[in-house]
Amino acid sequence: MLRSAVIVILLWFAGGVAHAQTPSRFDGWAAAIVAADWRTSHGDPIRAFDNARRDLTSGFLAAGFPRADMYDATLRPDVTPVTTAAEAVQSMRSATLRATRGCFLYFTSHGGPEFMVFGPDQQLTPTGMVTLVRELCQDRPTVVVISACFSGIFVDSLAAPNRMIMTAARRDRSSFGCSEDATYPYFDACVISSLPTASDFIALANATRACVKAREEAEGLAPGSEPQVSIGAGMQLLLPTLRFTHPPG
Repeated sequence: MLRSAVIVILLWFAGGVAHAQTPSRFDGWAAAIVAADWRTSHGDPIRAFDNARRDLTSGFLAAGFPRADMYDATLRPDVTPVTTAAEAVQSMRSATLRATRGCFLYFTSHGGPEFMVFGPDQQLTPTGMVTLVRELCQDRPTVVVISACFSGIFVDSLAAPNRMIMTAARRDRSSFGCSEDATYPYFDACVISSLPTASDFIALANATRACVKAREEAEGLAPGSEPQVSIGAGMQLLLPTLRFTHPPG
């Protein structure tokens, strides 16, 4: 009996070690998650964007992105130490120079019909965004998520065969969840809640869109934000192979 028990324990341990050593599909991918604003539309400070950055980082780490190649930051100026937009870009650049198999960028912020807020005194237009993404990610497989009002303005300029783009809203629609009492922007909340069961980025996009639609309809918010998704031809084939990691349960 004792010998059998020892064998069972050793087999269980060996299996656990093998599972722990199984490489993630995202090994060699650089990732950056940036909370680029910290205010309501009236200028009052809020925590929703920072909360989202914190829990999105945890969620994507659990999904298989390596911590060593993931950068996350807030651009709010009332914390210590302060991270400027230029410093954030430099840190993102360092990550993408170090990890070159793929590129994942996630921005949560306020947006307008022509730009996304990027720190206290800077904005990213569609031209500025595509320049940044091209510089950081080059021609490698790339996923860009932009959580902001009117963020659909970025889809056309960013679309490419090697890219998947997710935005929180249509180009002519607001998104929701940036008030003083919000834990997260609604789009970010849906990404966070969908990650533990999504198999890959395509499944995550579908689940997030359904989640946002259901929440907006339940709260009577109209017109709906209608999150957008663009998947390049090369990514349509690649993304199903990039499966998220899920802890055994």
